[in-house]
Amino acid sequence: MEKGLPDKVDAKAALWTADFPGQSSPVIANGKLYINGFLGEGPDLQEVVSCFDAETGKKLWEHRENDFLSDIIYLRYSTSSPSVDGETGNVYVQGTQGLLMCFSADGKLLWKHSLMEEYGRLTFPNARTASPIIDKDLVITRGITSAWGAHGPAGDRFYAFDKKTGELVWSSAPGDRPQDNTFSHPWLDFWQGNRVLYSAGGDCSLLAINARTGEPLWRVKVAKAGAKGGINAAVIRHKDNLITIHESENLDSSEIGRMAAFKIPTSITKTNPLVPHVFEAPQLEQWRNEVGSLASSPVLVGDTIYEMNGTGDLCAVDANTGKVLWKHKLGIEQRQSTPFYADGKLYVAMYTSAQGADKVAATGGDSGGNGDLFVIKPGATDCEILSHTTLEGRCYGSPVGYNGKLYIQTDKKLYAFGRKGNNPGLAPELEPVAWPKAGVAKQLQIIPYESLLKPGDKQSFRIRLLDANGFTVDESVDVKSPKWESYVPPTALVKAYAKAKFDDSGVLVTEGVNVPSAGQFQATLGDLKGYIKVRIASALPLKQDFESFELSNTTTNSVEPPTPYTYPPLPWNGARFRFEVRQAPGEGSTKALCKTIENKLFQRGTVFIGHPDMKNYTIEADVFSEGNRRKMSEAGVVNQRYIIVLKGNSQELEVNSNQERIKSAVPFKWSANAWYRIKSRVDVAADGSGVVRAKAWKKGDPEPEGWLIEVPHKQAHPTGCPGIFSFAPQDMRTYHDNIVVTAN
Repeated sequence: MEKGLPDKVDAKAALWTADFPGQSSPVIANGKLYINGFLGEGPDLQEVVSCFDAETGKKLWEHRENDFLSDIIYLRYSTSSPSVDGETGNVYVQGTQGLLMCFSADGKLLWKHSLMEEYGRLTFPNARTASPIIDKDLVITRGITSAWGAHGPAGDRFYAFDKKTGELVWSSAPGDRPQDNTFSHPWLDFWQGNRVLYSAGGDCSLLAINARTGEPLWRVKVAKAGAKGGINAAVIRHKDNLITIHESENLDSSEIGRMAAFKIPTSITKTNPLVPHVFEAPQLEQWRNEVGSLASSPVLVGDTIYEMNGTGDLCAVDANTGKVLWKHKLGIEQRQSTPFYADGKLYVAMYTSAQGADKVAATGGDSGGNGDLFVIKPGATDCEILSHTTLEGRCYGSPVGYNGKLYIQTDKKLYAFGRKGNNPGLAPELEPVAWPKAGVAKQLQIIPYESLLKPGDKQSFRIRLLDANGFTVDESVDVKSPKWESYVPPTALVKAYAKAKFDDSGVLVTEGVNVPSAGQFQATLGDLKGYIKVRIASALPLKQDFESFELSNTTTNSVEPPTPYTYPPLPWNGARFRFEVRQAPGEGSTKALCKTIENKLFQRGTVFIGHPDMKNYTIEADVFSEGNRRKMSEAGVVNQRYIIVLKGNSQELEVNSNQERIKSAVPFKWSANAWYRIKSRVDVAADGSGVVRAKAWKKGDPEPEGWLIEVPHKQAHPTGCPGIFSFAPQDMRTYHDNIVVTAN
C-alpha cells in the first residue's frame, strides 16, 4: 500500500494542474498517468484519452474521438477510466459513445471496436460507461446492448476481447431485463474451481460469470430484497460475502437506498449453460442497513467498510454485521466519486462544495459549482478532518495516490498534490495470483467468437481446448481438425444460415453475392464442441425492398388486430423487437419495414445495416408515418453517424448526431399516411471537415435538384455504418422501404 501521501492538500498550492476536464479517475503505470476527458465545445466537443508525465504534468500524447448518435446530455462525458495491462503496458479505453480502443503505452492505436455499430450498444442521457477490466489475456467490458439473434432484446451484457488482437472471445447475457444502465466495476475472484467475475447488474441483481468462457453461473435477485433500479456501485468481497449498495427505491420500506451482504453460494444446479442459477435475495442475504449511494463504491479496510452515502455522509460500517458505526457529514450530496484509502487516511472528493451547492441546484445539477477534497483520519467512533480544500469544478472521479502524490480530476481540471521526486513509500508490485491447473479437455473455444464480414471475405480462427471450468488445456489445436457445420440453436425464432462455408484449411469463406445473412457454426472434435456466430452485412451498393420476405407470422398483441408479419433481416443490428416486415400501407402488394408500437420501451429504433468502416456514401429510402394533422411520428436514415429524419409534429427535416451538440433543421411540410423519399450524402474533406446534405420529397414527384439542408461539421465523423431510424412515441407506426446505399 502507498505510504507518504500528503496529510494536507490545498487547491492553490497544487504540484501541477492541467486544463483537462472529465469524470474519470487517473490510472498510473510506470510514471505515466492515463485519464479520460473531453475538450472542445458544441458540435466539436470530443472525448480524449490523454497520457501525462505523473511527476511533471507534461502531456505526452492524446487521442480524440467524436461523440455520435448518443443521448448524452449536459457535459456528462468521460465517465469511465482507462485500464493498463501489466504485461504489455497497453492501455484500454471505452468511450461514452461505445468505442472500445487499445493503445500502446506511447499512444499508438492498436485496435478499435465500435460497440454501438457492431454489437448494438445503447447510450443513455446519464452517460454511464463501464471501465474495461483486464484478466490475463482478456479485456472485459459491459453495456446495455440490443443486437441480433438471441441478443436482439435489450440486455446488460458482458464482452471479452483478446487484449492483443481485439478479437471477441465470448459474450454473456447473465441478467434479466435491465431496469437501468450501469457502470458497476467487476470483482475478479475464484469460485468452486472457476475464474469468476462478480458484478452488480442493470436488472438490480448480483451476477457471477465464468470469466474464461462468459457462462452465467448464478445471480441473486437483489430486487426481491426491495430494490428497484440498476446498481452502479462496485461489488466488494468480505470473507464469504459479497456486499452491494444502491440508491434506488425500496419496495419493502420507505427508505431510499440500501447496503446489503449476500453469502457466496457453495453450490448451484444448472441444466442450461446459457442460463444462470437464480437465487432469491432472502436465501443468501446476511444483513442490510439503510446506507445508500447512487454510484460511490464501498471501500473495505480490514473489517470496516467506508462509504459516502448520497446525502453527503461518510459512513463507517462493520462488515461482519452491517452495523453503522458512525456517520460524519461532509456535504449535502455525493454522486459517483469513491473514497481512496491509503497510508492510514481516507481521501474523499465531494461532488460539490457547500458553497457551490446552491449554484448547482439552480442549474439542475449539471453545470456550475465546485467540489471539495478532504483528507480524513478514520477512527473507531468518528473521524478527524486533517485537511479540506475546494477545487475548481465538481468531483465525479475518485482520487488516486502514487509515489507520494495524490491525483484527482474535476469537470474543470486535473490536479496533482504532494511533494516532488520519488517517494520511498511507493507500494511494491502485487504478487501474481496462482491459477488452478487445467484439467481434462471438455469443450472448444473458437476465436473470434463473433465476426462481422462482407460478401467475399475470408475469416480464419484459433481453437483452444478448455477444461470443464474454462481453463486452457491446449492453445495449438489445428483448425483443420474439427468438423464444421451450420448450426441453428433450438431456441432460435429465425432458422437462418450464414452464406458462408469452411474450406479444407479451416477458413470460413463467405459467398460473393451481396446479400445479408447471419447464423452460427458448430465445430466438433471427438466429443468436444464449440460455436461461433457470423454476421454478413452487405457491402456497397446495398439495396433492400423486402419483397422476398414471406409474412408467415401473425401478431398477438393487444394494441392492434391480428396482422401478418415476419422478422426483419437477421444481420441487422437493433431491428428485432422494434421492427417487423409487414404489408405496406397504400402500396398494393408492397412490403415494408414497420416500426411497431406495442412496446412503450421501444418507441425509438436505430438499426445498423452495414459496416462501421463505410464512408462517403449516399443513402435513400421511402418513409411513411401514420397519424393526422396533430400527431405523427419520425422516420429517417443514418448516414455515417448522422441521423437525417423527417419529424412529423414539428414538420421539419433535421440532421443530428447528438441532440445537444449536432442538430440543425429546416421546415418541411409532409403529411401523414403518405410516402416520401429521403436522401442524404456525407462528404469529408482531407482536413477532416465535412458536410451532411439531405433532401426529401413526396414519392412520385420529381426529385428536387438541390439539397434542402446542408450541415457543415468541422470535426466530421470519418466513417460510420448506414442505417435507418424511427421514433414513434404516439402510437403512430412508421414504415421504411426501398433502401439504397451507394458510393458518392
